[in-house]
Amino acid sequence: MIPETLETYFLTRKAEVDQRLEATLPAASCPPAGLHEAMRYALFAGGKRLRPILCLAACDAVRGRRDAVLPFAAALELIHTYSLVHDDLPAMDNDDFRRGKPTTHKVFGEATAILVGDALLTAAFGQMAEAGLAGDSPPKKVLTVIRALADAAGSAGMVGGQYADVASEGKPHLDLEQVYDIHMRKTGDLIRSAVRIGGMLGGASPKQLTALTRYGEAVGLAFQIADDLLDVEGQTIETGKSTGADAARGKWTYPRKIGAEAARKEAEAMSERAVSALKPFGPEADRLREIAVLVVRRTK
Repeated sequence: MIPETLETYFLTRKAEVDQRLEATLPAASCPPAGLHEAMRYALFAGGKRLRPILCLAACDAVRGRRDAVLPFAAALELIHTYSLVHDDLPAMDNDDFRRGKPTTHKVFGEATAILVGDALLTAAFGQMAEAGLAGDSPPKKVLTVIRALADAAGSAGMVGGQYADVASEGKPHLDLEQVYDIHMRKTGDLIRSAVRIGGMLGGASPKQLTALTRYGEAVGLAFQIADDLLDVEGQTIETGKSTGADAARGKWTYPRKIGAEAARKEAEAMSERAVSALKPFGPEADRLREIAVLVVRRTK
């Protein structure tokens, strides 16, 4: 049997997630048609589906049932996409391109983009509740996962991190600890949650869940630092979004705080830490190990 490559794994899992998302969202012609068309535009405009794939890979690492985890993986993508739609708005990052295409507010207008984000976030929790009602996982475990994801996505996590990111723009100084906190909350918390959810629903032992949590934290920070480096060094044609925007807005990033070379070393160190966290696992966690390396070597 030919071993499954990471590229094949990504494509297969992405197709599974997209199929689930396709079934979840109303058709573009379903009233209100304009809103549903815009929701589909935002959700299916591309994207790596990293968070849901990490969720599924964590489930694989503990030899869980991937089909039981898939609805929650899809919910992660709904939440991530809503956050991107709102982040791109003129009141936030004011981006014109996302995933190589005009941002949602550029195509459908700012008011519709706000409503798209609202609807995608709501759909995420509806998706998880529906999965809980289907009975594929114990109700208490489902509720625990929903609560954990709410914490990771809310004011203590992603939203709070985004607020701190915006509030720090233009400030003359930020401690490295503050930069770390912003990165971990606005990006790291949802990535860590994705890994934990896959492990929890897959039946991870306490020892395995602790290892997966450490992995998720390290990968989350590595991903954000790599993203900041792409904003400094990447090209729009490669990244699919405008580059140089962080510096223009006076954002505090690792490259700004410690320099590009030191930031690259920090991202690589986080990648190595993530791989090291998976020592309790055998080859069943190889996809997670490969993803930890991939996130710091990506070009988009």
